Amino acid sequence: MTTHFFGDTAVLLGRSLRHIARSLDTIITTAIMPIAFMLLFVYVFGGAINSGSDSYVSYLLPGILLITIASGISYTAYRLFLDMKSGIFERFQSMPIARSSVLWAHVLTSLVANLVSLVVVVLVALLMGFRSGAGVLAWLAVAGILILFTLALTWIAVIPGLTAKSVDGASAFSYPLLFLPFISSAFVPTATMPGPVRAFAENQPVTSIVNAIRDLFTGQPVGADIWTALAWCVGILVVAYFFAMATYRRKIS
Repeated sequence: MTTHFFGDTAVLLGRSLRHIARSLDTIITTAIMPIAFMLLFVYVFGGAINSGSDSYVSYLLPGILLITIASGISYTAYRLFLDMKSGIFERFQSMPIARSSVLWAHVLTSLVANLVSLVVVVLVALLMGFRSGAGVLAWLAVAGILILFTLALTWIAVIPGLTAKSVDGASAFSYPLLFLPFISSAFVPTATMPGPVRAFAENQPVTSIVNAIRDLFTGQPVGADIWTALAWCVGILVVAYFFAMATYRRKIS
């Protein structure tokens, strides 16, 4: 049964990746907005922002990476919505394949597409002056956090992808996720914010994730931030997975 699931998932993943390869504009579009934000904040607002860092692009890059992921997962909901409306899920159900493999193929496609977008954003940041003294282990830790965050948001995206009534509804859920980094430590230190805003910023998931990635990039001790970041990512992933699978079973029953 396990071999059956992995084999079916691999075949369906190949199908989804071929669709992505034929429309690379999806990945490019996903990366363009975060890159535009990075250019705007570094070259327009950067001179007026006191981040306490010598290189503002290095300071804001962790937040830009999270915005890249939040932007990318909206396409997961969009692709799921199209598959639901086209009736392809019903055709897959009539075939001798593991039912959950259909969903996992979409999730893994999201992971691959987002990783490509993240690499593009990092390359642009390097051209803008980003430098990191992080070692291999620190880079692997950053990659691990970003992968967990991508999976967590992707499973959230699965829910509107399965339940939305329109294309706009399928992708609109991502707007609040895109907004969260702006009320965090992604662009300015939380100490500069007024009381209520600061309290929210310091206790929402993006701040701990951004702080952990920033410390890893700069080679600073990460302290409790990395454990808080991992707890947020794993917690969101588990809850989102549970509700997404429940929604999927209800839809295909």
